Amino acid sequence: MEDYEKRENENKAKSEKKSFMNGLFTGVMAAVLVMTAVFCIKQVVIIYGNKASVKTAQKGAADDTKEQETSVVNDDVLEKMQAIEKVVDYYYYEEDVERAVIEEGIYDGMMASLGDPYSTYYSEEELKDIMEQTEGIYYGIGAYISLDMATGLGQISGVIAGTPAEAANLREGDLIYEVDGESAAGLELTDITGMIKGEEGTIVHLTLIREGENDYVEVDIERRKVESPTVNYEVYDNGMGYIQITEFDEITVDQFTEAMAVCKGSDVKGIILDLRSNPGGNLSAVVDIARAILPEGLIVYTEDRDGKRTEYSCDGANQIKIPMVVLINGNSASASEILAGAIQDYGIGTLVGTTSYGKGIVQRIVSLADGSAVKLTVSSYFTPNGNNIHGIGIEPDIVCEFDSDSYYEKDIDNQLEEAKKVLQKMIEE
Repeated sequence: MEDYEKRENENKAKSEKKSFMNGLFTGVMAAVLVMTAVFCIKQVVIIYGNKASVKTAQKGAADDTKEQETSVVNDDVLEKMQAIEKVVDYYYYEEDVERAVIEEGIYDGMMASLGDPYSTYYSEEELKDIMEQTEGIYYGIGAYISLDMATGLGQISGVIAGTPAEAANLREGDLIYEVDGESAAGLELTDITGMIKGEEGTIVHLTLIREGENDYVEVDIERRKVESPTVNYEVYDNGMGYIQITEFDEITVDQFTEAMAVCKGSDVKGIILDLRSNPGGNLSAVVDIARAILPEGLIVYTEDRDGKRTEYSCDGANQIKIPMVVLINGNSASASEILAGAIQDYGIGTLVGTTSYGKGIVQRIVSLADGSAVKLTVSSYFTPNGNNIHGIGIEPDIVCEFDSDSYYEKDIDNQLEEAKKVLQKMIEE
C-alpha cells in the first residue's frame, strides 16, 4: 500500500506539472500559431483554388477582416498569448523550455478543447506511424490498444499471435498504468502507443493493472517488427469455417477474400465470424467486406452536422447463403459494429457474446501542408434500420460472458465453443 501511495504521489506531481505546462503554454508560440493558420489557408486555397483566384483584392481584404473577427486567432488572443509568453520567460523556474514541445502542445490543446477523445492532432512523425499501421507493418510489441474511458488508461484489447506481447503473457483487459516508469494516465491513445513503440530490439517496461491481481504486473517486452495479419481463418473438421477479423485496414479486404475463398472451396456448412476486440478501422474496408456477405440494400449511412446523408449500399450479388454466427464483445467497436449491426438488422446471422463498445461516429484525417494532420469526428453512422449505437453498443442475440479463467488456465474459449453450438443447431435446422 505504501508503494502504491508513493507511486500515486509521484504521478500526481507529474500530472500537476504537466497540467501547469499545458495550461500556461497554450499561448506561448504566437508566431508559430500564425504559421499554422497560414498552412490551413494554403490547404483551403489548394482545394478551392479556382474560387480564390477570381476574388478582387478589395473583396479579399474584406474577407480577411471578417475572418479575423470570427476566428479564435484574433488580435486580442495573439496579444494575450504574447503576454503569457513574457510572464513565462520571466518567472518560470526552468530556463530550458523546449519550444518544440510547447508548439506541439498548442496544437494538441486546440484539439483537446473540442472535448472529443477521437479528435486529435498528429505531428508529421505520428501521421507516418499511423499510415504504417494501416499497411499492417510496424515496430512494437504486437498488442492492440484501446482507450478505457472509465479509467483514462490504455487497455490491451487484443494480442497478435507469435508476437512479443503474446510471449510476455499480456492479456486482454490489462490496463497500462505506466510505460518505462512514466504515468500513462490521462494521455491520448496516440501518446500511449507512441511511448510503447520504438526501435527494433529495444526494451519497453510496462506496469499493468490486471483484474484479479493484488499488485501491479511488471513486464519487460522487446520491440520487434510486427506484421499484423488482420484476418485469421480455419476450417474445422465438423464442416464449420472460422474467420477472425482483428481490425479493418487496407490489407484486410484481400485477406478476407482469401479466407472466404478457402471456406467456400472447403464446402463449409456454416461460418463463425469473430469480431471480438476488433477496434474498427477503415470505413471503405468494412463496406467492401460487407458487400461480400450482405443482401441487397443499405450497409450503413452517415449524417454530418448539417444533416447531409451519405449512403453505402450493397447489390446483394454475393449474399452469404449458409448459416453464420458473429462473435462480439465490449471491445468490438466502430467498423466492426457497422458490420455486426448490418448482419443483425438483415437477420442473416446470430450475434453471440457481450454488448459491443458503442462507437457510432466517423473520423476523417485531414492533412495539413506541413506534413502534419488532424483527425476529426465528422459524422454519425446508422445501421440499415436507422439505429445509432453511439454510447449504447449492439446487444448480442445470445449473451455469453467470457470466462478468462478457462481461457488462460485451460486454453478453452467458452464464447467460441458457444458459437459452435449455436451454429451447429442452425445447420441442423
